[in-house]
Amino acid sequence: MSKTTWKLIDTTLREGEQFAKAAFRSEDKLEIARALDTFGVEYIEVTTPAASPQSQRDLAQIVKLGLAAKIITHTRCILDDVMAAMDTGVRGVGLFFATSRILREASHAKSLQQIVDAMGPPIEAALSAGLEVRFSAEDAFRSEVSDLLAVYRAAEKLGVHRVGIADTVGIATPRQVYALVREVRSTVKCDIGYHGHNDTGCAIANAYEAISAGATHVDVSVLGIGERNGITPLGGLIARMFSLEPQVVAERYRVGQLRELERLVARVTGIEIPFNNFVTGETAYSHKAGMHLKAMMTNPGAYEIIPPEAFGLTRRFILGSRLTGRHAIAYRAREMGITFGESELKAITRRIKELADAGELSEAQIDEVLRDWVTA
Repeated sequence: MSKTTWKLIDTTLREGEQFAKAAFRSEDKLEIARALDTFGVEYIEVTTPAASPQSQRDLAQIVKLGLAAKIITHTRCILDDVMAAMDTGVRGVGLFFATSRILREASHAKSLQQIVDAMGPPIEAALSAGLEVRFSAEDAFRSEVSDLLAVYRAAEKLGVHRVGIADTVGIATPRQVYALVREVRSTVKCDIGYHGHNDTGCAIANAYEAISAGATHVDVSVLGIGERNGITPLGGLIARMFSLEPQVVAERYRVGQLRELERLVARVTGIEIPFNNFVTGETAYSHKAGMHLKAMMTNPGAYEIIPPEAFGLTRRFILGSRLTGRHAIAYRAREMGITFGESELKAITRRIKELADAGELSEAQIDEVLRDWVTA
């Protein structure tokens, strides 16, 4: 299984704009686009210019930034939408049709054959303009597999660069994702993209399984923002892949920029970064239990699969809790230039635990206990 060929399509400025708390101003979009480009994502997907006049102006402005990332847009499989996208100067378009029975009935009311017939003109127009083209089946995991394969074959025959498998409602399990991507991989030779929502908490695992099964592109957004519960979070997928291929990820992305990128999007949307966020959360590198502290002081890799230094972060040892141990207290004492015997160390640790039963001690309070013990 090779994972080195996957690429990230960051859709913070498209899927993320559908987030309930998002109301991006034009200047916000430009700032986020620059930050994403600095981080190193291969693609930045922006809201369709057909959404509103301002959306069209914003997309054109982002294109004019001249970023290294490919600027693409996601739009309906309609000729007018493709023409509007072409006017902005984007390098690619992602076209889509819902293929599940429930959405075909509730959304566009087209039969499978009508979908295939309607695909032709927009795809051909985009290809003729030299754009990179993706055709995506919306709600793929509630669609009949035979229907999916039929539209993907038709799209590939028209010449698309990539077909997209979208778990639009977050219903898929990792096993289902792997099986479907493998099925599509055996059917088409073009690239395969995966877009997964997080309604059941499987977005990162599903994205990983899509890559494992042969997907070449994965949609992500900063902090996972998007419709409803959002989609695969950029930081979470980076963490997953870094734990397996650290050198590959570190060479391709400026992972030290992740925290600032997330802070930017959190500020713009008015949300808090979760305390347990992947890699960058406030407690992500906090170690508290006595056995953990002992092991970490011997070998930081004992309880960390990703070194914080790789992301420009630091770890924190919480020494002043009732869970602390004598090895942790001895560690702090040595930092202060103090050495205790074993029996004395046990007694000091007992005292700190007693005090911590009334509330966690700060480092300054621990230092005071150690100094007082020496001078007593």
